Amino acid sequence: MSPASKSRRPKEGSDEPGVRERILEAAFAAFMESGYAATSTLEIATRARVSKRELYAQVGNKEEILIACISQRARRLDVPVEFPLVRDRETLAGVLTAFGTKLIHEVCDPTVIAVFRLAIAEAVRAPEVAHALDSKGRETSRAALRTIMARARASGLLTGRPAELAGEFVGLLWGDWMVSLLLGVAEPPNPRDIARRARDAAAAFLQLHPAPTDASAG
Repeated sequence: MSPASKSRRPKEGSDEPGVRERILEAAFAAFMESGYAATSTLEIATRARVSKRELYAQVGNKEEILIACISQRARRLDVPVEFPLVRDRETLAGVLTAFGTKLIHEVCDPTVIAVFRLAIAEAVRAPEVAHALDSKGRETSRAALRTIMARARASGLLTGRPAELAGEFVGLLWGDWMVSLLLGVAEPPNPRDIARRARDAAAAFLQLHPAPTDASAG
């Protein structure tokens, strides 16, 4: 390790995790109030009660701070593929319902909605916000859903490309409801509403994609 990198590290005994967390919280609040493009690292440092030098040492430049903020909140979108083996259509329906329930619950969290709104507000002036959200947040859930579809296809329960099947299911799950949530004209769903929406999306998806044997029989 070089002398320069050693000098950038907090002194032993300092509250490094606490300082980093304070910086990220201050940055996110500033981004939400002023927008990413209009927020300076000086403003973030001032809000976090740290020097700019410490800000850079703990997190990095403004884009790195943005990515850290989004990554921190986007972890809620990381839907683990810890589902039973998909060997029949009934199990597949249950897996899709569980996945949809988890995804809606996490996306509807106020902090996640706030990140989406920030990305939309800064789409022209700072497209890196949207790129960070897409790669650090949305891709995790998309990848998990593609895995589910690939497993279902390997078991002979579906035909088609996993990515296209995943896109269709997400479309059925959200419809135009996400736009209403982002605009604030729709109320956040309760657990019963979430479960019903996920169940209906799974049923509609399987109706659109009958089992290969059913399709050939018809």
